[in-house]
Amino acid sequence: MDVQKRIHETVTGSPVVLFMKGTPQFPQCGFSAKAVQILKACGVKDFATVNVLMEPEIRSGIKDYANWPTIPQLYIGGEFVGGSDIMTEMYETGELQKQLEPVLNPA
Repeated sequence: MDVQKRIHETVTGSPVVLFMKGTPQFPQCGFSAKAVQILKACGVKDFATVNVLMEPEIRSGIKDYANWPTIPQLYIGGEFVGGSDIMTEMYETGELQKQLEPVLNPA
């Protein structure tokens, strides 16, 4: 399967997806660790992750998919949200919590 198609299926297959370096239990970079902390602080208990260090083709492909040069990358409801810095800003303003609300409390 082509890498872009795999990424699309991953992004649309779960309500919250984080492409990161490492795993939530053992992040391999500070930005990925911060992204996981922010999601947990927002009350997200269950989210899909992709360890890009284990899949080099995904690591390069995800940058093209979102046209975003860095990892981690957060997707909510199939839509690209941003990286660690954007997540931090959105969390501090409450915007991230609002965007996560339909995922955390589906109707």
